[in-house]
Amino acid sequence: MKVIILKLTKKQLRLLSDLCFIFGFLSILGSIFMWYITRGDMSAESLAHAERFGIFVGLWAPTFFILSSRFDRYEDQAEDEDR
Repeated sequence: MKVIILKLTKKQLRLLSDLCFIFGFLSILGSIFMWYITRGDMSAESLAHAERFGIFVGLWAPTFFILSSRFDRYEDQAEDEDR
């Protein structure tokens, strides 16, 4: 089994961190938008589906925020190693 190690520059890590942070907020807005759009004919089944779909998309936000934090930490560690 061959292991591939990917070394990213500080600039790439900062970009990934910023993108994940932005995607976190976009997923929150997207979940609200999806909930609003998928409500359909306002039947009980349609509302339940809209809720579940909105929650599903909303669960992406913590993942993106965690990734943003992790990339930020990796960037800090890369700065410490360069010194």
